[in-house]
Order: sequence, then C-alpha cells, then structure tokens
Amino acid sequence: MRLRSDLFVSALLRRVFADGGYAAVLHKGAAEAGAIFLRQRRRDGRESVAGPAPQSLLSGEESGDRLFELRLTDGAAEEADVLIARELRFDSDCWVVELECETLEGLVPLAPQA
Repeated sequence: MRLRSDLFVSALLRRVFADGGYAAVLHKGAAEAGAIFLRQRRRDGRESVAGPAPQSLLSGEESGDRLFELRLTDGAAEEADVLIARELRFDSDCWVVELECETLEGLVPLAPQA
C-alpha cells in the first residue's frame, strides 16, 4: 500500500528541516494520490527537478513505494520553471516541493540513471 501524497510530503519536509535544510510546498496537489515533483535548489544557483519514475522501474516487491527520477540535473532556474509549468498544465493535481539541499540522495529513492 502506498503512503498518501500529503503524508509523504509532510514527512519529507520534516526530514529536510531536521537535516538543516529548507523546504516549502510550492503547489499543493491531491492529498491521496497526487504526483510529487521535487525542485532542488543549490547554493551555487544550479537546480535539479525530480518527478515520479515510470512504474516499470519498480520491482514487484516495491510496487507500493515511491521512486523518483531526475528530469533535470544541474540546470538553470529558467529550465526548471519551464519543466514544472509544463507538468502543472498536464496535471494540476500534482505537488511541487522546493528543497534547498545539496543532494536528493538519502532523502528520496532515486531511479538509476541510464
């Protein structure tokens, strides 16, 4: 069984704050099953965006877990703006969470990059 989106986001925010980072919800989506997009900002101005990974990347035993894939890595803020705006036009029920931390590794499960 998959954890509700609102609970997942709440737990993620608490974890980031506990690690000394900053996090904010930029767009609140559907509480039960809204897709979650993570906008990571770094001190040097680079940004990354992670979104839900395709379900085909999940094995049978972890089918209830959330898996994220990087959609933008070390890009400019404008690139992240365009990507997130496109996702919001496609699905207005999605969550957008901004994180100010150096890495997403350890915070959320990331799909292996090809």
